[in-house]
This record gives sequence, C-alpha cells and structure tokens, in this order.
Amino acid sequence: MNQPLYTALKVHNEIELCEISDLECKRLIEQALLKERISFYIHWLKPSLFSRKKNCCIFCVNENVQETAEDIVRSICDEGGYPVKFLFRKTHNEYL
Repeated sequence: MNQPLYTALKVHNEIELCEISDLECKRLIEQALLKERISFYIHWLKPSLFSRKKNCCIFCVNENVQETAEDIVRSICDEGGYPVKFLFRKTHNEYL
C-alpha cells in the first residue's frame, strides 16, 4: 500500500514575527491582521521565575506575508507607543 505523496511533504514556512507583552497591543494587532485576512497564531511564553514579563506572546505568520504583517505591527506599536521586539526567525514547531 502506497502512501499519498503529500504525507512525505514537509511544510514549514511560519516565522516568529514579533514579541508583545501588552495585552491591548495584542488585541489591536489581532484585529488588524484579521481585517487584512492574514493568518497567524500566537505562541504564549511561559514566564520564568525571575522574569518581569507577564502575558508575553509571540505572533507567528507565514513568511509570504511577513512584510505586510510587519508594517501593520509597526504602525500599531508606533502610534500607540507600545514596546515590540521583532524576531524574524523560523518557528520551532514540528508538524510531522
């Protein structure tokens, strides 16, 4: 019995776009990305014992929409004065 061709194909084109720790900023970015029909997911970071960062999350998007998503995040964070850390690195998720 042969396996379908797509089971051997590994798709992994998501990047960690940015790290956000302000919940209001997170909400605004979510709304803006949804409005532009940009698919994303949020990876929540577990706070360490000595970390001051609470509610810290990473927005992950497809690398094909990186520039558009970056422009959206920059405009929201610049306008609202929210701190943001851009990462631009491959995600570490393993799907297969």
